[in-house]
Amino acid sequence: MAFTASRVRAVLVAAIVATFLAGLAQVVQPVGASTPPPPAAPAAADVREPAVTALLARRAAALRDRDEAAFLATVDPADPVFLGEQRDLFHNLAGVPLAEWGYEVDATSPTTPTARPAADELWAPAVRLRYRLSGVDAEASTRPMGYLFARHGDRWLLASDTAAGETWRGPWDFGPCHVLTSPAGLVLSHPGGEALAARVLAELDSAVAVVTEVWGTAWPRQVAVLVPGGPEEMSALVGPSFAVGSIAGVAVAEQIDPVAHTARGQRVVLNPASATALSPLSLRVLLRHEITHVAVRGNTADGAPMWLLEGFADYVGFRGSDVPAARAAPALAARVRTDPPTELPSDADFRGPAMDLAYQEAWSVNRYLAGLLGEQGLIALYRALAAEESDVDGVLRAAIGTDRAGLTEGWREFLRTEFFR
Repeated sequence: MAFTASRVRAVLVAAIVATFLAGLAQVVQPVGASTPPPPAAPAAADVREPAVTALLARRAAALRDRDEAAFLATVDPADPVFLGEQRDLFHNLAGVPLAEWGYEVDATSPTTPTARPAADELWAPAVRLRYRLSGVDAEASTRPMGYLFARHGDRWLLASDTAAGETWRGPWDFGPCHVLTSPAGLVLSHPGGEALAARVLAELDSAVAVVTEVWGTAWPRQVAVLVPGGPEEMSALVGPSFAVGSIAGVAVAEQIDPVAHTARGQRVVLNPASATALSPLSLRVLLRHEITHVAVRGNTADGAPMWLLEGFADYVGFRGSDVPAARAAPALAARVRTDPPTELPSDADFRGPAMDLAYQEAWSVNRYLAGLLGEQGLIALYRALAAEESDVDGVLRAAIGTDRAGLTEGWREFLRTEFFR
């Protein structure tokens, strides 16, 4: 059918009327009917998270590519002090062999910042640094970073690492990093610590070889040894549970997997105030002791007796040194001559004023057990006693035919013969 002009006008009028009635039906609704909700606006986190994730990806790429301008472009220039700190951080990391460096953002648990720099918007999601050292780490370590981000217009920038929770501090936060490497790992120090670092590097390969000879090859066999620049850095690297002034070194780990028998983020941290003055023999024993802890960490459960853990590490440390017992354990030698110990050292003894004596006692207990069982028998006993929820008396009865009381009596007799030859 052909459309005439009058017919077109009629169709247009009908369309207009229909449109008007449809609009009226939407405005005038029956009582009780609900108004359709407007389209939902995207949540703020939906916008923030990808923007901040992209910012951190650029930051990580710039660090890996050694692009200082790109790295600093991710930092809010409103705070010149923080900008300078970030520039120092970039330079301090120049010598560190990084196999991985990146960030993880968790938008579900933001923090309220303690400072509020000028910005159009502030946001402090949970951020974790992922990093891995080349030649040492099989898996990446993850550490909390108290980052605060500021939006200026449509740009997000890193505004602070102190205003939104605790930030983990690595060696690169304390000064330029000097790194020495060997097949057995690396030694990281700062200006002024090069001499001790060189001494450690000279011992590192042989220390790892000795520990492997005792424990076997089922551990990474590559170690990162850190030489801090001072007590503040030492505390940051080992945590608040250690009295850093009373130790020469300590082995730490970020996380232990008791099922896979692996540990992540293991480091040997030396106290330069003590380790620098050590004789060549004492430094050798210290490194082998701490590296033993690194090797056995995945097979060592929390709560295992300290006389076993520390004594076994000292056993490996002194192994093959032919050091006389009275020289290796002078405090114990004096004790045996005047008031012989009547019980095994308690866990508390290893952190108190009797710490030196406790370590020496533990070493002698493990020497006694090695004499009874042989070295492989001592290793088997360590694995059994250090296992999750082990029955100490039951394990001892199976291995040596007696419990802790019997072990103590046998050890006391061993001490009398050891120190009164």
